[in-house]
Amino acid sequence: MRIMICSSMTFAKEMLSVKKTLEENGHSVFASQDTKLYSNNPHKKLDFNEELRIALRLDSLREGFEKIAESDAVIVLNYPKNGIDGYLGTSVLMEIGLAYYLKKTIYILNEIDRSQNYALEIALTKPIILNGDLSKIK
Repeated sequence: MRIMICSSMTFAKEMLSVKKTLEENGHSVFASQDTKLYSNNPHKKLDFNEELRIALRLDSLREGFEKIAESDAVIVLNYPKNGIDGYLGTSVLMEIGLAYYLKKTIYILNEIDRSQNYALEIALTKPIILNGDLSKIK
């Protein structure tokens, strides 16, 4: 299966680890081209101007959308962040919306924290919650 990883770049190292695991399980896996950059330089995620410069140069948003279109499924890595279990950022929300519109299978690694304003909208996409178990992706 072709799978696009969607996640906050805060979790870039985790994205690379999940990518490796899924590839070892026979999947073809896409991740944003700036994942390796952020995994090696996590401080860039803290600097808005630097992050904007990189995203514009790489056209990261469009590139991610194109990879979603090429994929059979997306997996959302939603680790705890900012005191929220199952955190989802706004970019990931956009990616989930696109995946849903394109009728892609949506996997979410952990339960969604229902206190997030858009928890209902995520539930409407009928994602498959993996409860941390990547082996559930067949």
